[in-house]
Formats: sequence, C-alpha cells, structure tokens
Amino acid sequence: MAGFFQSSREEVWFARILHGGGEGSLDRLLPAVSSGLSPRKRTTSQCKSEPPLLRTSKRTIYTAGRPPWYNEHGTQSKEAFVIGLCGGSASGKTTVARKIIEALDVPWVVLMSMDSFYKVLTPEQQLLAASNDYNFDHPDAFDFGLLVPTLRKLKKGKSVKIPVYDFTTHGRQKDWKTVYGASVIIFEGIMSFADKELLKLLDMKIFVDTDSDIRLVRRLRRDITERGREIEGVIKQYNKFVKPAFEQYIEPTMRLADIVVPRGGHNMVAIDLIVQHVHSQLEERKLRWDMAALASAHQAQPLPRTLSVLENTPQVRGMHTIIRNKETSRDEFIFYSKRLMRLLIERALSFLPTQTHIVQTPQGQDYEGQTFHGKQITGVSILRAGETMEPALRAVCKDVRIGKILIQTNQDTGEPELHYLRLPKDLSEDHVILMDCTVSTGAAAMMAIRVLLDHDVQEEKILLVSLLMAEMGVHSVAYAFPEVKIITTAVDKKVNDLFHIIPGIGNFGDRYFGTDAPPDWSDEELDEPSY
Repeated sequence: MAGFFQSSREEVWFARILHGGGEGSLDRLLPAVSSGLSPRKRTTSQCKSEPPLLRTSKRTIYTAGRPPWYNEHGTQSKEAFVIGLCGGSASGKTTVARKIIEALDVPWVVLMSMDSFYKVLTPEQQLLAASNDYNFDHPDAFDFGLLVPTLRKLKKGKSVKIPVYDFTTHGRQKDWKTVYGASVIIFEGIMSFADKELLKLLDMKIFVDTDSDIRLVRRLRRDITERGREIEGVIKQYNKFVKPAFEQYIEPTMRLADIVVPRGGHNMVAIDLIVQHVHSQLEERKLRWDMAALASAHQAQPLPRTLSVLENTPQVRGMHTIIRNKETSRDEFIFYSKRLMRLLIERALSFLPTQTHIVQTPQGQDYEGQTFHGKQITGVSILRAGETMEPALRAVCKDVRIGKILIQTNQDTGEPELHYLRLPKDLSEDHVILMDCTVSTGAAAMMAIRVLLDHDVQEEKILLVSLLMAEMGVHSVAYAFPEVKIITTAVDKKVNDLFHIIPGIGNFGDRYFGTDAPPDWSDEELDEPSY
C-alpha cells in the first residue's frame, strides 16, 4: 500500500471518503470493514429480472422491441445509431449512458455493457482471480470474437443473445439474455475503443474522463459493497492491474473519441451537445412508414399466387354472415369464430410438406398414407386477437409450441411498433403458423414475419393465417415476402381512410373479448403492453 499512498495524510483522507469520516489510519479501519460485510452476493453483468423498460421524468423508454427496421420490400432499410462509451474503471460510463438516454427522449434504446463479454476463466485462471492476480483490465480478458459479431448483428436490427457474466464464479450463466435492435444502441466498457473492428461499428465515440482518485474510491465502494471483496485485494488489484492498464490501454484511446466528457454524468453541457448530434443523425435515418403509398402500390393487381382462400361454401358464407352482423351477440360471435378458426387451421395444415408412410391396419393389410415431413410445427400469435386462434391450433396439432408477438400502431407516426416478443427456442428448422384474426394494411403481419426471419425462420416455412384480410394487406405481405403462404377465409376489397377493412368485421378483439373499441380504432390496433 505504501507504493500507492504517499503519506499518512492521504490515508486519513481516503479513510474519511470510504467510511464517511473518523480519524486514524487506514489499517485501523480494515477489521471493521471486513467484519461488517454481508455474505458474498451473486453479482452478474446483467439482471435478467429487470423489466424491458426504463422510466424517466419524460417518458417510458423500451429496452426491448423496436419500430420498423425494414422497408415495403421487407428488406433492411436502416441501421441503429451506435454510441460507444469508453473510460477508466468506475469513471461513470453507465451514469453518462443513462443521462444520454433520458435526454434523448426516444422510445427505443438498448444499453449494452462490455462486462458481459469477459472470457470464461480456466481453472488455473480461476486460482489467479481468487488471489487477485488475474488481470481483468487487459484487452485479452475480453471475448472480442463474440462481442464484435454480436454488436454487428444488433446494429443491423437482428435479435442477439448476450451472455450473463457472473463476477463471483468468473463464468457465464446458462441462460443468456435475448436483446433486440433499437433506434439507438449505447455500448459501454473500458476497452470500447481497443479493437479496430469494434471501432468500425461505432457511429459516435465518447470518452468519459474522471479524476483517478474519484475512480478509485468508486471502485472500492463497488467491489466491497456489491461484490463482497476484501479491501486489501481491491487495492492490490488496482495497483497491479487497473492503474497500469488504464495508462497503457485506455487513456491513449482518448484521442479516438469524438467527444471527451470531463466529470462524467455531472457534465450536462457535454451531454446536451451529444444529444443534439444524435437527434440530427436519427432524423436523417428516419424511416417514413407511408400507409397511403402502401395502399396505392398494388391497386388493380391480381391476387398473388401465394394466397389461398377457404372455399366459399354455404357453411362458410353462413358463418361469415353471423360474425359480420353487428347485432350478433358476443356468445354467438365467439362460437362461430371458433368454428371458422378450426376450418382455417385445418386448411393451413394441408400446405405443410408430407411424405409417404406405409402402416399396417388391424386386418394385417398395408395402407399407404402420409405423415408430416419436417422438424416440428410452431404457432405464433400476434396479440391480442391472434391469441384467440391458439386453441384451434392446439386442438389439431398435438404438443405444438406457441410463441407470442405484441405489435402496436403508433398513433403519432402511423408506424407499427414491436413491444413484446416471446418465441420458443431454435425456430430455424420449424414450420411456423403465424396467426392474426384480421389483416388490413398488413403492417403488423409484415413486422411479425420480419421478426421470424430475424430468428432464422425460413421464409418458405411461414404460413400466415387470418380469418379476414383486405386486398391491400394481402398484396403488401406477398410483395415483401413472396415465399410466405397466406391462408384466409375471406378477402375484402377495400380499406377506408382509417385503415379499417370494408365491409369488414369490426374490431375483432373487442367483439371477442367484450371490450369497447375507442372511436379511432384500427383493425390491427392492440392493447397497451403490460410488463
């Protein structure tokens, strides 16, 4: 310790800051610090239990989901704006990040920490870490081979899985955290500027410059109170690794920064300048979701070959007569909707691939039949109305897996927004039946399909099923995703200025669940999400 503290006066100064006052040397205070520690906590790089949102004084900021990231062709149209935050250990990078998020006042932000990408330690390295002899502040301590492609994929709007690093076991937890792209990604870490490929992904580079004494005090408080470590070990590690690493690897990268922020989160002048620049960049990249253009793009075009409409038998026509009638009671509406759903799902299953399968009957004779030729079938419902189709799917597909997607239309921008997502694991080889009761513009269906593609579902293995669709929605989906099979019980020709299907069926979710629709309801409008 003598190598760091130059005089007894500095010992007293440090002890006062760390413990809130009291005369005497640091050595005399050590036993009290050790004996007062609570049992070691299981501290991780990310908290899986935290809700996917941040609440600020201005608005709720979603850290999961996003607005459209594709154009009317269904292809990538914009990338997220990535801010890289670098600085020494305990310099206040996370505080600066949260201040930027609040000041930005944009609803879709992802905050990603470099701490999640520490390498898993070998048994030999574990022993070194236990005695504070492993260097966590060296570039080699981080898994750039995983970090760079993860951030690159996230920047493109894809879903990614981020490891959850345990600082007590120095390993990764079994369950990784799924993160989705957003308008802005803030990436923070001590080595944010240490890799050339990583630097290419950063649209804006910020260095948080904080006095070394302040950083040391913060690190001591954090490691002692949050990570259950001994004060001697923290100081040993600081002198041996943290301070030299800052001088050798971190401080020199300050020259790469676009903006240097002295005093961290307290420097609101710098944060305001950062926010102004980000706003200008976001405006340039903004995607204009033009429903009117989408509506007129396919007028007078024949219905696509990928569309299959249930045969308009007297039975089907009769059930449509009942559920379209505004005087129909809720009980009858539910009953006949369920009948149509069952027919619709059975029709959709006929488009799944099959193979010849020979079985022997009880009479000892061979029967040449058919079986499903694929890995498995997964159902995904677009909440809330699409969820009503799940029982029909479960009734005919034993042990089918079910996922859910919540998409809302933003009343200010007219854009669909993804608010919630829960999908089964490993969908890449599945045939997916995507369920929504009505499709008018196709905006929600297009976003849901794009989500499935981002989870590596093959386009030709997606079947969109809906009780009622407008021609506009059929064309929009088929144009963007020509390999997706579309199955419905009826197609209505028109969509009015409010994007309601005409003649239509009304707001399916409100009629089914018995809720009242607002005056400006939309066929694809959904409830507010609850987390």
